[in-house]
Amino acid sequence: MATTLSNEEIRRYSRHLIMPEVGMSGQRKLKQGSVLLIGTGGLGSPLALYLTAAGVGHIGLLDFDVVDESNLQRQIVHGTATVGMPKIASAKQRLNDLNPLIEITTYDTAIDSSNALEIMRPYDVIVDGTDNFPTRYLTNDASVLLGKPNVYGSIFRFEGQATVFSPKHGGPCYRCLYPEPPPPGLVPSCAEGGVLGVLPGVIGTIQATETIKLLTGIGEPLLGRLMLYDALGMRFRELKLRRNPECPLCGEQPTIRELIDYQQFCGILPEVVSLGAQYEILPSELASILQRDERPFLLDVRNPYEVEIASIAGTDKVIPVDQLAERLHELDSARDMVVYCRSGVRSGRAVELLKGAGFRKLRNLVGGILRWSDDVDATVAKY
Repeated sequence: MATTLSNEEIRRYSRHLIMPEVGMSGQRKLKQGSVLLIGTGGLGSPLALYLTAAGVGHIGLLDFDVVDESNLQRQIVHGTATVGMPKIASAKQRLNDLNPLIEITTYDTAIDSSNALEIMRPYDVIVDGTDNFPTRYLTNDASVLLGKPNVYGSIFRFEGQATVFSPKHGGPCYRCLYPEPPPPGLVPSCAEGGVLGVLPGVIGTIQATETIKLLTGIGEPLLGRLMLYDALGMRFRELKLRRNPECPLCGEQPTIRELIDYQQFCGILPEVVSLGAQYEILPSELASILQRDERPFLLDVRNPYEVEIASIAGTDKVIPVDQLAERLHELDSARDMVVYCRSGVRSGRAVELLKGAGFRKLRNLVGGILRWSDDVDATVAKY
């Protein structure tokens, strides 16, 4: 890639060039730089847009999801016209229009221990725009093993955080901050807990700023500092981070020298909870049974604010899954019971809990209210 700037590039990036901190030298560094964005969702959208606009010469986009209508509330690189399209294709289409002068490489795959090092190796900076713990640990570990800075961000509901993990530059890694993942199910996902649509814009733009600073060598990066953002209170806080000398990855005597099975490390269960046929029921089967005189007891284990969005007619009781253990006395173990949630995952956990408490006449609604809407009643809203 040429290190000089064309007249077209000078016109495009002129507001950078007249800043002495950036200038021609800094813009050439951006043109020579390469960044891998892991995820093109809420965080990846503003990241991709601003890094593309800034003139980063080579951007890699990694994602294996497709654009869904529910994404558009926050994933601004996508649009209504690209619903159903692979996210990397949707993003590349928008980014090529924003700046056709840069190179974009797409990876339509899930990143895992078998391909992470190969995919990440060609890039100068790795940016973590993921929303799950296995991929965060994987991204962190691979970045440290390759000596790459990892620009980290995470969001949930109204809160976000960002930092730069780079032991090579004297800072900590993700494992220094979070040595162990939380127990499975303790931290709800954005799909379960929601996220304010503009929040990833704030955090993603901060990540993009840090990436530009790393590539150009200007300013003071968020190295050894964790920035916390509270959107409701409109407050920023900063916590000092130190490298842990006993960290198994970046400490003085590291024991992690290769990538591991991160799903197993985080104790993640498959998204499809299989309880056995005797404890499962399809929406079409439930619809037929509900027409009978002796109908089963319908238990909804979602949160009350989800019930306001949509529910199955005739639901007998709502007990959020995290309250279920304390409210078993409200249920009759002698009655046939069908448990449901949004997708069947939380209700699967609820059925396991009920089984352990001695309930036997119960079944999990496969696919939850989403599949109920698809297979039985399209008037039930999907979210």
